[in-house]
Amino acid sequence: MKPVLSHPLRLADLRQRRATHVRLVPDAGQLEALADRLDVDILRKVRLEGDLTPGPGRDWTFSGHLGATVVQPCRVTTDPVTTRIEESVVRRYTPDFDVPPEEEVEMAEDENVEPLPDVLDMGDLLEESLILSIPPFPRVDGAEDVDLSAAPPGAEPLTDEAVKPFAGLAALKAKMDKGDD
Repeated sequence: MKPVLSHPLRLADLRQRRATHVRLVPDAGQLEALADRLDVDILRKVRLEGDLTPGPGRDWTFSGHLGATVVQPCRVTTDPVTTRIEESVVRRYTPDFDVPPEEEVEMAEDENVEPLPDVLDMGDLLEESLILSIPPFPRVDGAEDVDLSAAPPGAEPLTDEAVKPFAGLAALKAKMDKGDD
């Protein structure tokens, strides 16, 4: 899927000895489309800025900063929650990155390393960085946990303590310790 704010850079056309400065700031229409795509209420002040630097070898490295303000509903009360995102963004693109043909792939040790594309769309990087930075379960201050326990009539609902694997053993040990006195 093409990013909302597409900014493709053909790496072969960039300067090979100096960094290329990149600055992406979506306009109002792009912010609205991006908010829809990311399933948040509002996005404001979104900016990805940094340098795309060649080397070592045929590698390229983007080192920059993502800033954004996101408004999304509280997962408990549905009241709006505003979060300011300020994140460093680092990606290294290398031709030596091999993707095995299997469906399941182990994560590389360095999660910032990716295969070197011919064309790098900085809009993809902006969207990916935003997705990773947006809080998955935002909560307003003071929102209490919702108790969703249920049990048949006359039975005690299960508690977190009761479902822990060694809770029964701990209770038995406590009972046995009391019997020793």
